Amino acid sequence: MKKFLLCALCAVFLLLTACRALDVIGNDSVTSFAEVLDALPAAGAGNTWVLSAPDGAAAFIWSGDFSRTDVYDAWLELDAAPFAAAGLDPTRLPAGMAQGGRLVTGASLGAQAPAPEVSESPVLSYEQIVSQQRARIGHHTAMDHFGVDLGGGFMFEWARDMAANDKDIVFVLNPEPFRQAGADVSAIEGWTLAMVETMDEAGRPIEVEKLLKPFDIG
Repeated sequence: MKKFLLCALCAVFLLLTACRALDVIGNDSVTSFAEVLDALPAAGAGNTWVLSAPDGAAAFIWSGDFSRTDVYDAWLELDAAPFAAAGLDPTRLPAGMAQGGRLVTGASLGAQAPAPEVSESPVLSYEQIVSQQRARIGHHTAMDHFGVDLGGGFMFEWARDMAANDKDIVFVLNPEPFRQAGADVSAIEGWTLAMVETMDEAGRPIEVEKLLKPFDIG
């Protein structure tokens, strides 16, 4: 019985190892994310890492230790000023989204405490998202981007190959909460309203409306 149990555990381990080895999107997303951080280093802040847009108007932030974050483990922070200038009433946004001069939205990814070395590296901290929340990592075929799904139509994306792409990083927003809060989403300075080709849950091509802030950092 004990021998059978050990064999079963070995089979599960080998299957998980094989799945990780075959996870091309997950593995390649880590490699390309590391290349992005070589071009645009992240700043460390406590147990979090901050990748700021070159214009300072947006940032992608992710935790190195999910057990120590209060609300979100990965999130976007946006300068609220251009949204306010376009007519945004912050009191009409979803609860907690307006935080002073910033707009914040993101995802809770769990309460797992990592190995000590994970929180000391922005790449290992990102890899923790891949290993623990794999469904949130996708590949946007039309743009050849990898991305982290932050929920509600909000994402952070980056190019698989910066040398072949003029949109190396892209902050991606769902315009609807801002529209519902009074903003003219076509007039938010620094953001582009566009129809973006993607896939629905059945894998069929569709177009969705997004607010985009892309940068060429390579």
